[in-house]
Amino acid sequence: MDLAVVVGVDGSEPSLRAVDWAADESALRGLPLRLVYASLWERYEGTSLATDLGRPSEELLADDIVAAAERRARSRHPDLALAVDVLAEEPEYALVRESRSATVLVTGSRGRSGLAEALLGSVSLAVAAHADCPVIVLRGSHDNRATPGAQGRVVVGVGEEGKESPAVRFAAEEARRRGVPLEAVRAWRRPAHESTDHPLITGEPARLHQEQAAEVLEHALRDVPPEVEVRRRTVEGHARRVLVDASYQADLLVVGAKRHGSFGLQLGRVTHAVLHHSDCPVAVVPRRMPEP
Repeated sequence: MDLAVVVGVDGSEPSLRAVDWAADESALRGLPLRLVYASLWERYEGTSLATDLGRPSEELLADDIVAAAERRARSRHPDLALAVDVLAEEPEYALVRESRSATVLVTGSRGRSGLAEALLGSVSLAVAAHADCPVIVLRGSHDNRATPGAQGRVVVGVGEEGKESPAVRFAAEEARRRGVPLEAVRAWRRPAHESTDHPLITGEPARLHQEQAAEVLEHALRDVPPEVEVRRRTVEGHARRVLVDASYQADLLVVGAKRHGSFGLQLGRVTHAVLHHSDCPVAVVPRRMPEP
C-alpha cells in the first residue's frame, strides 16, 4: 500500500513553507499528501476572538488554517491527491502517531508559539526525535522547493552504519528523484595523542585516518543506484561542524538517528546540532538498533 506524505500545519509561515515542500515531495513520489492540523489552542489561548464571530474558537482556527494550507498545496500541484485531518490533541503526539503510517513527514522549523527567535521549535524537535518515518524539517534560507533546488545536490552525512544505512538509502533516492548528485560526507578526527612534530612521520596519522574515512564512504555507497552521480568527500573536523558547513551548498541534508527499542529515537549531538543550525532542510532518517 502506498503511504502518504504527511505535513503538519498550524497557520504559521514556517508551516506554510513546509506545505510547499511537502506538495513537491508528494508530486515527486507520486503519493497523496495529507495535511494534519493538531492543537489544543482553545485551552491555552482563550475564546474571545471566536465568541465575537459566533463560532467555537478551535473550529474557527482549524477551518481557516487547513483551508489556507489546502489552497496553497493545490495552487502548487492542482492534480495532487490531498486529504485533511483536524485533531484535537497536542501536535507532537499527533504527528508522531501519524508517522507510523507515513512515507515521510514534513514540518516547519517552528510554529505559532511566539518564540520567533528559537533555533528550532519544540514540536519539530520532538517529532524528529520520535517519528517512525523520515522527518524533513524545513530549516535555513531555502527556496521552499523540493525541486529544482538552487544548489543542485543532496548531501548525506555518513556515520558508522556501513552499507545498511537507511540515511544513505533515503538520500540516494531523494537525489535520484530530483536528478541531482548525491554528495556523501564523512568527517574524521585525529586523536590528540597521535599528533607529532617529528619530521619523518609528520602527516602519517592524518593520512591513515583519512584513508579509513574513505573506506567507510565506499562501503556505505556500495548499493547506491548507478544512475545517481555520487561525490565523495572526507573532511577533518567535528562531524556537526562539517555537516552544518556542508548545508550551505545543499538543497537537503540527510542524517541518521538511532532508535533504541521503546525509548524512541535518540538524537545525538550531531543530529541535534544540524537540526538547530543547518542552512537547508534536514531529513532525519531513523535506524532501528538491536535490543541489548
